[in-house]
Amino acid sequence: MKYVRTILEVTLYVIAFLLIQLLMTFAVAGIQMYNNGVTMDKVADMAAKGTLLPDANGIIIVSVISSVLTLVLFLLLKWAVVSRSYLQSRPWTVMAWTAVLTLGTIIPSTWLAEQIPYEMPQEMEAMLADMMHNRWGYLAIGMLAPLAEEVVFRGAILRVLLKLFDKRWHWVPIVISALIFGAVHGNVQQFVHAALIGLILGWMYYRTDSILPGVVFHWVNNSAAYLIANLIPNAEDTQLVDIFGGDQRAVYMALGCSLCLILPALFQLYIRLRKAE
Repeated sequence: MKYVRTILEVTLYVIAFLLIQLLMTFAVAGIQMYNNGVTMDKVADMAAKGTLLPDANGIIIVSVISSVLTLVLFLLLKWAVVSRSYLQSRPWTVMAWTAVLTLGTIIPSTWLAEQIPYEMPQEMEAMLADMMHNRWGYLAIGMLAPLAEEVVFRGAILRVLLKLFDKRWHWVPIVISALIFGAVHGNVQQFVHAALIGLILGWMYYRTDSILPGVVFHWVNNSAAYLIANLIPNAEDTQLVDIFGGDQRAVYMALGCSLCLILPALFQLYIRLRKAE
C-alpha cells in the first residue's frame, strides 16, 4: 500500500508540473493569437493539433507564470517541505564548491550533447534563442526555473521516494527522480543531460535534506548558459571545436581541465555535505 501511495503521489506531482506549463502555454499563445486577429475557432483548432505556440515574449511569460504557480501550489499544499534550517547553518563553503562543480560540468555537458544526434524544430530553436537574448528571459531561466524545478523534483518527488527505501539503497530513488527529471525535458539531448545532472542534484539533496545546494547548482548552470548565449555570437549554432579555433585536441584538453574542477569539488562536497543540526 505504501508503494502504491508513493507512486500516485509522484504521478500527481509530475502531472501537476506539466499541466501548469501546458495550460499556461495554451492560454498565453491563445491570447496572443486572438489579439493578432485569429478567430477563437482557429485558436481552438491549433490547440487541438498541438501547433499553438506563443512567441519569444510569450514563452518568457509562460515560464515566469508557470514557475510562480508551481511554487505556490507545491508549497501551499505542502507537497514540498521547505525549511530555513539548512540556510541557518551557514553552508557558504558548500555553496562555493557547488558553484565550482557546476562550472566544471559546463564543457563536458556541452560536449556530451553534441554527441547525441538531435535536431530541434527551427521555430522552437528560434524562440529559445530569442528568449536567451531577452533580459527578462533571465528572470525565467536563471532565477525562477531553478527554484521551481528543485521544489518539484527534489523537494517533492525525491523526498517521497526516499521514504520507500532503506538508506543503504538511497541511490535507487535518486536514479528514479533523475530519470523523471530528464524525461520531462522532452527530447533525447536534454534527457541525457538533465538525468545526469539530476543524479548530482539528488545526491546533494539526500546528503543535506535541503534543496538549497541544488538551487545554487541549477542557478549557476542556467546563468552560465544565459551568459554564453549573449557573449558568443550565434552560440546556439556553435560547436565546441569552433570555440577552440577548430582544434579538436584543445576540446579534449578543455574536458581534462573540467575534471580539475569536478573532482576536487566532488571530494569537498563529499566531506562537507551534511544535514543541518
